[in-house]
Amino acid sequence: MPENKELIIRFHPVGGEDVTIATADFDDATQALEAITRALDHQHSLTLTQARYNRETDTNAVVINLANVVSVRVSSKDSAATGQYL
Repeated sequence: MPENKELIIRFHPVGGEDVTIATADFDDATQALEAITRALDHQHSLTLTQARYNRETDTNAVVINLANVVSVRVSSKDSAATGQYL
């Protein structure tokens, strides 16, 4: 089975700066958006097991509290001008 392509997920919290996570946890942007939507709908945190925080080189597990997130962008490229918002 091929490795998942890395996606860029940019979270914009209330009153804060964007947080960028690069992750290979999902097959595509649609799967990532569905997981984020489920977490928001059920008031859960989003857990990523193959993530890099703010372009770091090490891959780690990350838990994101979505309670104060205003918008989320999912993209296959690291660019402020691409992606989909929830």
